[in-house]
Amino acid sequence: MSRIFDCHTHLFGPGMVKGPTDAAIKRAWGSSMNIEATPEQHRVHMEGYSGAIVLAMAAHATGLVVPNEYVAEYCASDPDRLFGFASVDPNDPNGVAEFETAIRELNLKGLKLGPIYQNFYPDAKEHFALYAKAQELNVPILWHQGTSFVPEGYLDASRPAMLDPIARAFPNLKMIVAHMGHPWIDECISVVRKHPNMYMDVSALGSRPWQFYNALVSAVEYGVQDKILFGSDYPFFTTGKMIDSLRAINHLAEGTNLPRVPEEFVEAIIHRDTPGILGLA
Repeated sequence: MSRIFDCHTHLFGPGMVKGPTDAAIKRAWGSSMNIEATPEQHRVHMEGYSGAIVLAMAAHATGLVVPNEYVAEYCASDPDRLFGFASVDPNDPNGVAEFETAIRELNLKGLKLGPIYQNFYPDAKEHFALYAKAQELNVPILWHQGTSFVPEGYLDASRPAMLDPIARAFPNLKMIVAHMGHPWIDECISVVRKHPNMYMDVSALGSRPWQFYNALVSAVEYGVQDKILFGSDYPFFTTGKMIDSLRAINHLAEGTNLPRVPEEFVEAIIHRDTPGILGLA
């Protein structure tokens, strides 16, 4: 089995993608597009890899709801390889208690938040109790802190720099910024470089080769390549395609004086020990 761990994968069972998110997907990719990733499909996809983080999503505001119980049941079928991350609505007064239940009783291993899907401002003080609970429980938060195609989402709540006051308030809390905070990639790099317990993942960036190339060049120039985690964003992008995209990162620079991303850095990202870094295992 390959020692490649995918830090960013989804489940989407029947009826879990609806409302504004489903409408936006159909606008972007055609009316017949139906995003689905059942446990059975995910299991087949992960064959040959060492494991994955599997994400729940409580984005009632935009119609993307993957229950914690759904993710927990699947991950319990292969607990040495699959690590489920809970999701709760930060606007819900019961969110902190629901999150604690998901960690203590459902054996989930982290928290997934996405302001542009959940319509909240991450730096608002009323949400700090949720982050305090994550630090208390010693589990990481994976943030979708970047853009999305859903018109109803809060774009102004999605800048990576919004996580800076959270990282300062909770220095022991491990946080990952998905997709390197695209399109604000250099802003994401600046925040991640600033805080020892912040990381970023490359999930789905392989679908934009020029952006991806520039992102990795910037990461190398800022010296934060060791804080990049490997992920795919399955089912939107596959683990195999993401590996191929990383290994092809310098193709755009061939025949030019553009900088190259060192091959050893690329392989280090692909084979990074994410469970060890995040304390999941």
